[in-house]
Amino acid sequence: MDKIVIGELAKIVGENYLIIRREQMLNYLTDESPAEIRPKPADDLALVKPANTQQVSDIMRLANNYHTAVYPRGGGTGLVGGAIPTAPGIILSLERLDKIEIDKDNLMAIAEAGVTLEKLANAANAAGLSFPPHPGDESAQVGGLVATNAGGSRAVRHGVMRNQVRAIEVVLPTGEILSLGARVHKNNVGYDLMQLLIGSEGTLGVITRATLRLYPKSEATLTLIVPFDKRRDAFSAVSTILQHASTPLAVEFVEKDLVERTAKYLGANWPVTAGTFYLIIIMAESDTDRVLSESLKVATICSKYTSYETFVAEPKRDQDNILRIRSNIYTVLKNETLDILDITVPPSTLENVVDSIEQIAIAHSTYLPVYGHAADGNLHIHIMKNQEAIAEAVRDEIYDTAAKAGGVITGEHGIGKTRISKLPRFVSKDELELMRKIKAAFDPNRVLNPGTKIQA
Repeated sequence: MDKIVIGELAKIVGENYLIIRREQMLNYLTDESPAEIRPKPADDLALVKPANTQQVSDIMRLANNYHTAVYPRGGGTGLVGGAIPTAPGIILSLERLDKIEIDKDNLMAIAEAGVTLEKLANAANAAGLSFPPHPGDESAQVGGLVATNAGGSRAVRHGVMRNQVRAIEVVLPTGEILSLGARVHKNNVGYDLMQLLIGSEGTLGVITRATLRLYPKSEATLTLIVPFDKRRDAFSAVSTILQHASTPLAVEFVEKDLVERTAKYLGANWPVTAGTFYLIIIMAESDTDRVLSESLKVATICSKYTSYETFVAEPKRDQDNILRIRSNIYTVLKNETLDILDITVPPSTLENVVDSIEQIAIAHSTYLPVYGHAADGNLHIHIMKNQEAIAEAVRDEIYDTAAKAGGVITGEHGIGKTRISKLPRFVSKDELELMRKIKAAFDPNRVLNPGTKIQA
């Protein structure tokens, strides 16, 4: 690192918020991606923790002038190495930008980039409102959630982060500060640059603040567990539910051995013993009568596809126990996982896609754990560590299966640094070239999160 750059960084953020000793920045060098595919962090790095948007702007202007790489950093909960600093440069942590304002009258939250998902949900709840999307780990930060267009289990009803964002404040790689969008629900002014920034994975700008949509609270919830003997029957039931019932808050597909293993790991109890595969269906409505009525409708639909009775969890502690088990499947599998894929396909194709994944596993004499967000077609497939010799072939075959079904190779984890080599195979040359031109327009010196999302 240029000594002049180090000196200027100290002037911008203060010496207490500039870290150059490696042993003090270890937590900022990784993310939650499996260790075997995680990119190696560079050796020559400086960590800065700005206090406000102006300091972020000053850092970006300095870095651009000296052609120094900058890696924006949120909660580090990503699964594709997107925030890992792979070349000498600056790690830009947004953790100190943690102010939040609740606009109750307009059902919106104005949150700085460092606000955690947990803090956002709690602030909304304290105001008598809710932020129902739940895209992963609650330590994830708003800036990262927006920059990666995070998804999660509740996208079937509420959409992904893109659907929640009404405005952002962003610092461009050259230091300019832009306010995009507004505290409104309709905005048709000019090109929608805000939507371009959402999901750009920290390659086009540094998001420092976001205005997010809030919702009235769902006063009544029930969690249903529906057992099945066949995967195909479970996915057939999902399709019918979406056509003929109120949209659930979440519909999760899980395998019996995975949830039982996870429950044991947590010291918890999985409440259903029947069946081999399960749908976890979370119903949320405005009142008890309505949630009971809609739940009965869903259970009746499921009875056409399974001979097992639907298990109903009503007490909050029981519902929380089920959700906790589902949320920790990756935690249990992580140490054995070589890679975790998140293909997304049209929901109507899920039956055939899962059959194809099963055939891939058989052809390679291996086991591929599968679970995911059934109602929006987003599946998580684990390639295990003992499959290293066949991992590349298995990964490509799964991606080919998704593409042939009209889907994509990632629905919520993103491209990051670990998927970037796959883009030329699954994205057209013309589209890639347009992406490169967009990157060059925003970041002419290619200083912002290089090696991520799109190859130069």
